[in-house]
Amino acid sequence: MATRMKDRFLNEVTPALMQKFNYTTVMQVPKIEKVVINMGVGDAVGNSKVIDTAVNDMQIIAGQKPVVTRAKNSIAGFKVRENMPIGVKVTLRGDRMYYFLDKLFNIALPRVRDFHGVSKKAFDGRGNYTLGIKEQLIFPEIEYDKVDKVRGMDIVIVTTAKTDEESRELLEQLGMPFVK
Repeated sequence: MATRMKDRFLNEVTPALMQKFNYTTVMQVPKIEKVVINMGVGDAVGNSKVIDTAVNDMQIIAGQKPVVTRAKNSIAGFKVRENMPIGVKVTLRGDRMYYFLDKLFNIALPRVRDFHGVSKKAFDGRGNYTLGIKEQLIFPEIEYDKVDKVRGMDIVIVTTAKTDEESRELLEQLGMPFVK
């Protein structure tokens, strides 16, 4: 099942980007390679059940089973020991990635309180974009009553673009709600 966003990328965005940046072949057009969603769960230090709820939330949001990330080294100040579970992450590619981005841009982000758009400055210099979200409640699949604690997450959109300008144009064409 091809997604709306993928069709839009192939039929509208690709020709528009080729024209704007004077690419000679379709292969030069920047694409979205993957989307990595990471949720740090610091509370898991005191209570290991917290990880399970984070895994469930993430699975509902991403439609894919997340990986539990573990501490690389011990930090006494945070009561963290090496190999303790401290977060969950999931990497989306292909149709699932386009489906997730479509949902993020058109449903989830507009539900944020006082939403004026996302920052244009969150690019890393190599065409990747990172977006921090304060609560998982903006996703329609998450039921408000079942949430034990509001958790934020980082969403990294990895593109094949060489520059931030190309990447910004790609995301803008796909409908990312940047600040006007």
